[in-house]
Amino acid sequence: MEDNGAVSRFGTRIHITALDGIIHVNSLFTIAVFIGLAWQPTDPNADFVDDPTCAATVKIAEDLVVFHVYSFSSFLFSSIIALGLKQVIRMVKPVNDNHRRIFTIEVAHINRTALRIGYLVSAIGSASGCICLMLALINMVQIKLGTFGCGSIHIYGAVVPLLILVPSALLFYVCVVFYAFTR
Repeated sequence: MEDNGAVSRFGTRIHITALDGIIHVNSLFTIAVFIGLAWQPTDPNADFVDDPTCAATVKIAEDLVVFHVYSFSSFLFSSIIALGLKQVIRMVKPVNDNHRRIFTIEVAHINRTALRIGYLVSAIGSASGCICLMLALINMVQIKLGTFGCGSIHIYGAVVPLLILVPSALLFYVCVVFYAFTR
């Protein structure tokens, strides 16, 4: 790394690969959100709740849609920031070669602090999208299997792993982003 605050050419290639990863993962989650939004949550033939007192309320169905929209906007925000950073890192430079104009891709020297802040903002968008998607899934479970107040083992069997695995993965992700942010 250079000492003038710029990222070396090798470092920027690694950053471009990391940004591609963020964009691809966000795209997969965005597809999941669209599938969730296309699903009709109030279809009476699509749930396993026999007891009407255990049926999800309209508020739970509304929250399902709201959390899907929050999740979509968070993933979209994160992806756009990542794409912007990628465009800043890669710059197209025209080169004259025997009176022909060809374009080569040059890797730019950018400010390390700006890159770190961009990564941090993109990571925050991805993490908040994951949290909102998890909350939407919890609402979907309540619509399909009944509310938490009914105490069905199936409800807790679906939600407890979700509440353990997603925050654990997010904690790991935040630690890695924090580590990269401080280096």
